[in-house]
Amino acid sequence: MYHLYGSQGTGSAIVEIALEYCQLAYRRIEAAPWEDSPGREALARLNPLLQIPTLQLPDGSILTESAAILIHLGLEFPDSGLLPAPASARAQVIRGLVYIAANCYSAIGILDYPERWISDPDEPLKARMRAAAAERLYRSWGLFAEQFASRPYFGGAAPGALDIQAAVVSRWSGAREHLRDSHPDFLALLQRIDREPRIAAVLARH
Repeated sequence: MYHLYGSQGTGSAIVEIALEYCQLAYRRIEAAPWEDSPGREALARLNPLLQIPTLQLPDGSILTESAAILIHLGLEFPDSGLLPAPASARAQVIRGLVYIAANCYSAIGILDYPERWISDPDEPLKARMRAAAAERLYRSWGLFAEQFASRPYFGGAAPGALDIQAAVVSRWSGAREHLRDSHPDFLALLQRIDREPRIAAVLARH
């Protein structure tokens, strides 16, 4: 069985959806890094960065980073639909997964935890850091919307790994509110992805 260390309202939802796509049995372990939780100590042993989601595979090995987990599951279970079969389309999906991780996820990290990036910031400095990170985040989503074509979804005829990641991460830090004005067609696509039954069920739990 797979063991997923995560918490409600986090990127754990991305991996839960992917595991549902692959029809895999898994156990969810509450492991919120920011508070005492049942799986926090185990998470610290498995992933010293105390980052979630962390996925323990049936052989006991550990996978971290949402994009890496999605890519692994998509390659391991090609019939899941997480990754497209044509090499050129698959390459663009992998590019998109890493784009979101490198640009959108990283900006959200600064918005949520500016003190991780500079020693003893005062409140005015935190506010400036958050404003700059938000500007970067919204610009990154805008560029994503313009660079990654939907067919009608990012992976092809049905939502796949990139759609899952975009749908979850875009729900944070006011991104969708910004997209409503700047890229309404992209927002409409995200809302269509939300309604895919397997995605909708996990989002409802979170």
